[in-house]
Amino acid sequence: MAENMNETLEDTQKGRYLTFTLDKENYGIAIKHVTEIIGMQTITNVPELPDYIKGIINLRGKIIPVMDVRLRFKKEAKEYNDRTCVIVVDINELPIGLIVDSVSEVLTIPDQDIVDPPQMNINNRYVNKIGKTGTEVKLLLDCEKLLSENEYDALNETI
Repeated sequence: MAENMNETLEDTQKGRYLTFTLDKENYGIAIKHVTEIIGMQTITNVPELPDYIKGIINLRGKIIPVMDVRLRFKKEAKEYNDRTCVIVVDINELPIGLIVDSVSEVLTIPDQDIVDPPQMNINNRYVNKIGKTGTEVKLLLDCEKLLSENEYDALNETI
C-alpha cells in the first residue's frame, strides 16, 4: 500500500518544477527534490568550505548547509534582499539550502515541451534539460549534479 502511495505521489509531481531566477535567467528544479522554501536565515560561517557554500543554518533543530547558487554558477555575488529565498532540497538524502534571487512559481511542463540543451563546446553539468513555457525557456537543473561526489562527501563529513 505504501508503494502505491509513493507511485501516486510521483505521478502528481511528474513534470512539475519550482521555478526561480538568478540575474535575468529562469531556472527550474524538479518539485520532487524540494522540501520547502524559506526566507533568508542567519547563516553561520564554517571554515574551509568552498566559497559558494555560505555556511550552515539551523532549521527547526536540523543543521543544513547553504549554497549560494549565484556563486556556484560563477556569477557575480549580489547582496541579499527581501526577495532572496532559500530553497531546501534533498540531494542524495543530504538536505541543502539553495540561495536564489527569487522564487517564481510551480509550473507543469509537459514532456513534449522539454528538450535537451543544445550541444555546444561548453560542458554545463548543472543544466539537465530545457523547458519551453510560452515564449520563455526555463533551464532545468539536475539537483544531484550541483555537488560533485567529492564535494558531497566533504560536505557530509563537515556538517
